[in-house]
Order: sequence, then C-alpha cells, then structure tokens
Amino acid sequence: MHKRASLRWYGLAGAVVCLDQASKAWVLARFHDGETLTLTPFFNLVLVMNPGASFSLLADAGGWQRWFFSALAIGVSLWLGLLIRRHAEERLQPAAFALILGGAVGNLIDRLRFGAVVDFFDFHYAGWHWPAFNMADAAITLGVALLFLHAFLNARRGPSS
Repeated sequence: MHKRASLRWYGLAGAVVCLDQASKAWVLARFHDGETLTLTPFFNLVLVMNPGASFSLLADAGGWQRWFFSALAIGVSLWLGLLIRRHAEERLQPAAFALILGGAVGNLIDRLRFGAVVDFFDFHYAGWHWPAFNMADAAITLGVALLFLHAFLNARRGPSS
C-alpha cells in the first residue's frame, strides 16, 4: 500500500508539471517577451522571462544563477521525493510536498530549456504590480501554505505522549 500511496503523490506532482508546462507553452505561442494582455482592471497576462528566482532575485547576476538554481531545484526535488515516500500514507504533508515538487520541476524545465523561467500572471493595483509568476510558482506557494497548515494543526494537538 505504501508504494501505491507514493505513486498517487508523484502523480499529483506530475500533473502540476504538465499543467505548468502546458500553460507556459500556450503563453509562449501567443505572446512576445513583455507583451501584455489586459483581462481585468487588476489582472493581465504578460510574458516575462525571469532568469532569477522568486521576485526576480539575482535576475541580473550574469548567468551563473541558472546553474545554481537548477542544481538547487534538483537537490530539493530529490529530497521532496524522499519525503513523499516517507509520509505517503498521510494526506496534508505529502500533498504539500507533491505540489512543491511539481512546481520545482516545472521551473527547472524552463531553466534548462530557456535559461530563464516563463512567468505570465500579472496582478496589479493602482500602478503597483505583484511580480509576475506562473502555475509552478502558484503550486509551490500552495504547497508551502499546506505545510504551514500542517504545522499549525499539529501544534494545536500538542505533543503526543
């Protein structure tokens, strides 16, 4: 049963990668770098090639960051794969790990293919724009939120004796 449970979580990670890559392929086929499509007064689609990390951290570092963030993503992905196996029979933690794993692999594929991550969601208000992001980033954020929820729920239960 442990192996089957692990496969379910790896399947979720794979679904995240597929959804992420399909959405990026759609954007790449329809937009030029920097091109924007206004959808609502607070949301645009915009193609941004981000060579850095979250919030464009180290985006102008000269190229070494591509390999650093790729190696980091590979290491984190392997570690998350092990955590999924270790916690496969649970619900919240492996779901969180799978979402983060899928997002990390989705962005890793971009780094290896393009040297940058394809971002395209642009939320804004009164001239202030949240940094553009993608489906992989959204999955990572949701996964981290689930880890916080798991920690909160376990803290409320108290130490087991």
